Amino acid sequence: MWGQGAGMGDISESVFISYAGQDGAWAEWAAWHLREAGHRVVLDVWEWRAGDDFVERMNDALTRATAVVALFSNNYFDRERWTAEEWKSVVARRERLIPVTIEPLTGADVPAILAGIIRKDLHGLDEPAAKAALLDAVSGPTGPLTAPAFPGRSTPDSPAPASDGWRPRLPSSAGMPQVWNVRGRNPHFTGRADLLTQVREGLLGGRQAVIQALHGLGGIGKTQIALEYAHRFASQYDTVWWIDAEQADQISVRYTELAARLGIAKPDAGADHNTRILLDDLRTRERWLLILDNADDPRDFDGLLPVGPGHVVITSRNPDWNNIVHSLNLGVFSRADSLTYLSARMPGLSLQQADTLADDLGDLPLALAQAAGVVCSGMTVDRYRQLLTDKTASLLANGLPHGYTASLAAAVDIATTRIAADHPDATALLRLGAFLGPDPVPTAWLENARDHLTTIAVEPDDFMWPQAALQHLARYGLARVDHETFQIHRLTQAILRDHTTDVDTIAVEEDVTAILSTVAPGDPYTPAAWPQWAALASHLAARQHTATHHPHLRSTLRQAFVYLNESGQSRAAHDLTASLQRTWANALGEDHADTLDAAFHVATSLAYRGQYVEARRGHEQVLERRRHILGEDHIDTLCSANNLSSTLSSLGEYEEAHRMDADVLERRRRVLGEDHPDTLRSAQNLAVSLGKLGKHIEARPMCEDVLERRRRVLGEDHPDTLRSAQNLAICLGHFGKHKRIEARRMIEDVLEHRRRVLGEDHPDTLHSAQNLANIVSDLGEHIEARRMSEDVL
Repeated sequence: MWGQGAGMGDISESVFISYAGQDGAWAEWAAWHLREAGHRVVLDVWEWRAGDDFVERMNDALTRATAVVALFSNNYFDRERWTAEEWKSVVARRERLIPVTIEPLTGADVPAILAGIIRKDLHGLDEPAAKAALLDAVSGPTGPLTAPAFPGRSTPDSPAPASDGWRPRLPSSAGMPQVWNVRGRNPHFTGRADLLTQVREGLLGGRQAVIQALHGLGGIGKTQIALEYAHRFASQYDTVWWIDAEQADQISVRYTELAARLGIAKPDAGADHNTRILLDDLRTRERWLLILDNADDPRDFDGLLPVGPGHVVITSRNPDWNNIVHSLNLGVFSRADSLTYLSARMPGLSLQQADTLADDLGDLPLALAQAAGVVCSGMTVDRYRQLLTDKTASLLANGLPHGYTASLAAAVDIATTRIAADHPDATALLRLGAFLGPDPVPTAWLENARDHLTTIAVEPDDFMWPQAALQHLARYGLARVDHETFQIHRLTQAILRDHTTDVDTIAVEEDVTAILSTVAPGDPYTPAAWPQWAALASHLAARQHTATHHPHLRSTLRQAFVYLNESGQSRAAHDLTASLQRTWANALGEDHADTLDAAFHVATSLAYRGQYVEARRGHEQVLERRRHILGEDHIDTLCSANNLSSTLSSLGEYEEAHRMDADVLERRRRVLGEDHPDTLRSAQNLAVSLGKLGKHIEARPMCEDVLERRRRVLGEDHPDTLRSAQNLAICLGHFGKHKRIEARRMIEDVLEHRRRVLGEDHPDTLHSAQNLANIVSDLGEHIEARRMSEDVL
């Protein structure tokens, strides 16, 4: 009598499969056989759904697992992969790690901490031997792996062996599919591990023909993902057939070619008849993969999509596929994937150079491939970046990478030519979008500005504008469109701008100004308005030169300066304000109110970044000019004096800061009133300066008064109110242990509010966390305080 291995009683394991994305076929094979042997197996592609929190699911699976089977390969030990987190977690918790090698490895390939763990080799074995080795690694020696042959005589009605369906095959022994016409693998394919997992997960989700569409902008890498999938999982198919589906009227011809390779075509029957023969055959044929590359209009494929126990992958720019099949909307590379790709293609590139180049290229895979080709041919990165700014369209017409059918510039030109012939209204909207910023554009902006546009003729009763025009842009892969926004990639925008005449440029820029002038995000000091400001800021920055001649846009930009600093984006604030200060100084003059405001916010952003010496110099210069031009009591002059005093306090000049705070507070009370937000800022500054001077008894009632007024005027969750609550808590910390306990409770409350209102990483939130650590240390809880400080760092 033979035992049933791990399927017997209490020797079943709960197994988590740890593997690199490129080894997905191996992972499926191992998981299948372990599950058949009676083990409980967790494999991400089988168990986890799109939208799940990957880290949470991984941690939960590792916690529940009694054994972790790690598929060792060179890919597995890539430093950029999550596999490192998985095996390190198992080793740290001294749990059971079962390494099996799926390709030859040297001692140098395996981290030293894992070198002493006995491994099972699966590579180089045939499938029965590999299966035995796998099961032996997990549960010890087993009996026969297949049912012994029946010793008696078979009868004619004995059942035929059952089909293996989609049972995974051992990748190393399966070889290439019997029918295969896929071009060579892209040797530079990088990243996209999550997407490939989603594709595989989607295709394994049904028993009949499963269709998975990949759609997105031109140059996003749809074809490359389909190509990588075909090669990565080739061992799991008997037939893999690639069809260039751009010309829909040729699909029957391509299907006939496949029918001929399968030996089922009738040479004299014609393409349509052979197409029906093929589709009928695929209804019962197993293990086939059909790739329809660049399939444009789903209507052209009505009745031409196979049904049967196989898989179909469609690549298309057209999001309409989402209406009839399961689809994935592809985005650009993650920045990490961009850096990995550029570093691999250009080994001498510094991380900073790679990051700035990826940013310039908007992480678009085709653009990255073109850039790598041009730079590797002898051009410096700096020269390439300069040309990318000055001659975008010409540069992106060069460097066609291997495996791509057109450069980015050519692809954009082809799409715009087609859409111009069929949908001129969409072309006009595309040109308008090219002069906005690269971030998503709310369609509500277009709707609100429609009566002010001169380059687009919109009928008053056309209630479908701009949605109908935007759908055409999406179908041609020129824009990403959802129910609230549309977005054109920055390089597509640049190519389109290069092709726009000077006369048209002037008209379009006027329309862009009209659009941006209708946007009213709200108070930039209030976090509730920050999402609206975030949507607007990049579009304002893109129109810096236009704003110079439009006072309303300059006013909006001045508020954007406040938003950027208050929301914790001091670097972005500095870059924008410094650029505009130079521009406005040349165009409007050094003493123009808008120029001085830009200079004021340059200094303010420097102070937020801790560059107090430079901030002091800037504030002193602006204050002197404002006093001379506007007078001592002008609100802008008082803002400069207020921020200069804060900077002096940060530099340790407490006496001078106190003197200035008192003077500004008196003036603001007289000019603005007791409860004006600016007056309350000065009152808070004066209380802080008193505390810096050690006058805590005087500072405390001022802190309490400002907090009460801010709660009444601004509300409990306003950033200024939370600053007052924190400052009062710091003040109380100087009044003995009993008050320190009260101060701790207050700072804990402020920290909770700031995390909720501002976010975990806002500078004010981090400031509260550090203040809490400080007061916990003052209370003698030094270990906890150290842990909290390390978390802040």
